[in-house]
Amino acid sequence: MSKSVCVYSASSEAVDAVYLEAAAALGRQIGDAGWTMIFGGGTIGLMGATARGVHERGGTVIGVIPERLNRRGIAYEEADEVVITETMRERKAVMDEKSDAFIALPGGFGTLEELIEATTLKQLGYHDRPVVVLNTAGFFDPLLAFFDHQVALRFVKPEHRELYHVAPTPEEGMEYIRSYRPTGSPEKFF
Repeated sequence: MSKSVCVYSASSEAVDAVYLEAAAALGRQIGDAGWTMIFGGGTIGLMGATARGVHERGGTVIGVIPERLNRRGIAYEEADEVVITETMRERKAVMDEKSDAFIALPGGFGTLEELIEATTLKQLGYHDRPVVVLNTAGFFDPLLAFFDHQVALRFVKPEHRELYHVAPTPEEGMEYIRSYRPTGSPEKFF
């Protein structure tokens, strides 16, 4: 079954090589699976590393980028398809509607915001697709501890930890998506 996977990730080249290597490995796995990668359309950082990994294995890449960022040196011009949006909100909506699954790699504010939105929409029943947190080198450990803090203080139900899957490697993240079966979200409200 062909899938389209939305990948959220950093656009920084200044990060440790371990993150770039994991991004490229994820891209190769997406390409090997014959899946399509949907992403923010950037050529730099983990975004570009993942896209190049997909193309290295003959996969398809769809970049969704706002007009403001669509320029040489920023946009991944090798994408098989480029969707240019007016705003970031429109960009996220297009990425969401084209995707069968979501994977968040390490990243900055934008990546975090996209991960939280995908998880929140699942919590509220707007979708029942897999959400994977690729926890390369423990990057997301502080965030996951904060999620536990929210549960401990009863801002989030314990069963809502099931809205996302934490994978330490690209292989485990891909396997989770392959085997995912929608279960419906527990009621959000206490």
